[in-house]
Amino acid sequence: MTNRPLNNIRVLDFGHYLAGPMVGMMLADLGAEVIRIDPPGGPRWRDPAFDMLSRGKRALTLDLKAEIGAQTAIGMVARADVVIDNFRPGVMARLGLGPADLRAANPGIVSLSLPGFASTDPELASLAAWEAVIAARTGQFTDMGLNRQLMGINPSFTPLGLASAYGAAFGAMAVLFALGAKDRIGGEHIEVPLASALFEGLVYNCEQIEGYPDRYKSPREVELDRRRVAGLPMNLSYADLSEFLDPFYRTYSCADGRGFYVVSCSIVTHPRRVLHVLGLDDLAATLPDFDAYLDRQDWPDDWALRNYPVGERDRKRVAQTMQAAFLTRPSWEWEGLFGAAKAPASAQRSTREWLHDPHALASGLVLEVDDPRHGRMRQLGNLAWLLGDEGALAKRPGPAADEFREDLPRLMAESLRPRPKGRSKGAWLDGLKVVDLTNVIAGPTIGSTLARFGAEVTSVQPVSPSVDPWNAIVFGLHAHRGKESVLLNLGIEQGRALLEELIADADVVTMNGTDQQRDALNLSPEHLAALNPRAILVQLDAWGGPRRGPKSDHLGYDDLAQAATGVMVRFGGEPETPEEHAHFGTIDALTGYTACVALGAALERRRITGKGGVARAALAGCGAMIQAQFMYDFQGRPPFNEPAGRQALGWGPFYHCYRAADDWMFFAAPSEKGAALARVPELQDLAGRGEDGLIESLAERFALHPIAHWQERFRAGSASVVPLGSLSGNREAGLHFESDGLADLQQATYRAIRHDLHPMGRWVDLVAPNAVRPDQATITIPGAAPKPGAQTRLILSRLGYSDAEIMAMIAEDVAGEGWSANYLPE
Repeated sequence: MTNRPLNNIRVLDFGHYLAGPMVGMMLADLGAEVIRIDPPGGPRWRDPAFDMLSRGKRALTLDLKAEIGAQTAIGMVARADVVIDNFRPGVMARLGLGPADLRAANPGIVSLSLPGFASTDPELASLAAWEAVIAARTGQFTDMGLNRQLMGINPSFTPLGLASAYGAAFGAMAVLFALGAKDRIGGEHIEVPLASALFEGLVYNCEQIEGYPDRYKSPREVELDRRRVAGLPMNLSYADLSEFLDPFYRTYSCADGRGFYVVSCSIVTHPRRVLHVLGLDDLAATLPDFDAYLDRQDWPDDWALRNYPVGERDRKRVAQTMQAAFLTRPSWEWEGLFGAAKAPASAQRSTREWLHDPHALASGLVLEVDDPRHGRMRQLGNLAWLLGDEGALAKRPGPAADEFREDLPRLMAESLRPRPKGRSKGAWLDGLKVVDLTNVIAGPTIGSTLARFGAEVTSVQPVSPSVDPWNAIVFGLHAHRGKESVLLNLGIEQGRALLEELIADADVVTMNGTDQQRDALNLSPEHLAALNPRAILVQLDAWGGPRRGPKSDHLGYDDLAQAATGVMVRFGGEPETPEEHAHFGTIDALTGYTACVALGAALERRRITGKGGVARAALAGCGAMIQAQFMYDFQGRPPFNEPAGRQALGWGPFYHCYRAADDWMFFAAPSEKGAALARVPELQDLAGRGEDGLIESLAERFALHPIAHWQERFRAGSASVVPLGSLSGNREAGLHFESDGLADLQQATYRAIRHDLHPMGRWVDLVAPNAVRPDQATITIPGAAPKPGAQTRLILSRLGYSDAEIMAMIAEDVAGEGWSANYLPE
């Protein structure tokens, strides 16, 4: 089709394994012409997942080590817009395809490199950065989740491809933003180290606040603190955890035996909706509720229903009463009732069940593609899309080998791409005006991400808060960075009129909500186009897809997407023992990033057509994205038997966590296998053995020497050994104090900033925005998240209102200046 959002963009995809091919797939899904460049003999990764990631692409085989292959590649670069690779640093340059070579052939080329670790990191750059090597070194396997900490399980291996997913989202958005700024800034080379992307994506698991008030700690965090202070072991069983789970944030058993996950805390109305659906209005009447933004000393009771968590006095009583109610109906019936009542919850499903789920198929969150290798194949759906893009669901299967060869003469006969008009300095999104209507994590992540690229972001939140300070303020310390804040009452006509004034002058509006919620805010596509034809609405929600499905207007959050798509069953190991992965923000942050990809496509379409529209992403889509390497099904597919559960330490003997003499390490030799062992004197006798019993034999040998010994032994080839890092350790090692001036964002793989000048009055440690590293454009470290309403008067004055008019609006609750006396209620 010729009217796709990116149909004028040509991409050369040199990627392999997950991250690079996933960027190419996302761009192809949005209409770009993507040509996959294969080595002689075909792709190195022969897997149905790679066939899925190759959908919509063409394929050309080139021997880049031969002169004719290299010349052909350079000729193609001269007629392309984007080049993608995810080799180790230096590989493309040795092939004559480094950034300088590409720019010489095409001054306007946008090239994206996705190495495992930063090319400027002297310690890590040269490592063979397999997915699990990145995860291990970053801290994905260490203390991941409160449950695992309380059970004393460390490390915890998981096959989820978080680094590649976060890296692909950052890479795709960066490419699109750079293309949009090409006439102003020129061509660009962008590096996105996957480890840096992973560190950013897991930011909420290593955020640290000075003197963090106990009122914000979950029951599990309180128990962790108690055991540490008392010197007690971390030895709880899975069943023991139930005592420390909040009633509105946990899994219940239903009449059919299936788990049903409820995430209905922190929002003013959600706990009461849950109790109403369960027929427990009488219980709700006995529970305390009051302003969540009062300081703790002013609370009239020990806890408030609208404020996470439920207090210890009532926690067990509420949970037991709710469990008894859940046992009266099957999970599928509860799912319908909860969805209709706008009470966020989901039945627990496996990955395979999600691929066959009626809503997933109806909405396009799961696609059916006729693949010549696998037949009718169910695959993860679009990760970013635009409303009205008729080609979004028309998927071409992955290509046959070298099938672009016959079209190569046509391409080479085209004119060279023109030289960009300008070469000025600046950020890709300078001057872009964003009105941000989002809350919690996923939605606000869009605006804070855009801010680093130069966008001017105005956060609009209600005069009376609908979200408790744990979600709005604690998580907002990161998610609302780089914004200005205004409080408006959108429930009355005058407040909505002020919002429309802001939107009339904006380029982008962001919101997290369903179509019903969007339309209730007068942000339907038709109304938005009438108000501002160039405005782009970036909308994310839990269950939306390119088409409508039975759950499209159900509410949901990160953990519910994990439950529905199989992440929790996979991480917990069994349907009876589901666990949330990483606890905070695993999918939330990723969905915010993929929404930025959709925005990048919408900006490109607006550049061509002058029209705005609606850009979309969904939590459930990103729940599938982090499982991309096994998110497919077809007749005859091998069993879904990837590593799962609490005891998983790896994926076979050559991709596994082992304890060395001094600490835990990860050993990766998935391609070399026995050949890697044959180079190591202490392990040569194991090289020719089969894999049965090899884990135990390797564990005995690895335990004899420290990690550094094994790192030296495996320095050559494509094998790697890395210590199991931690998020907190990487944070401390890469910590920069804000009071010391601007932090360097280019050198280290891991960088965090201690914001010791924060308006909260406490320091807070946050991950630095260094996942995207352009050669030409500037990246801004966003300013501190403002206290809600801090800029209300300033923003209204810019709209032309006088001081007297603004004071009257505030007096009449049309606008507001704050939710609490303190930035973070004490």
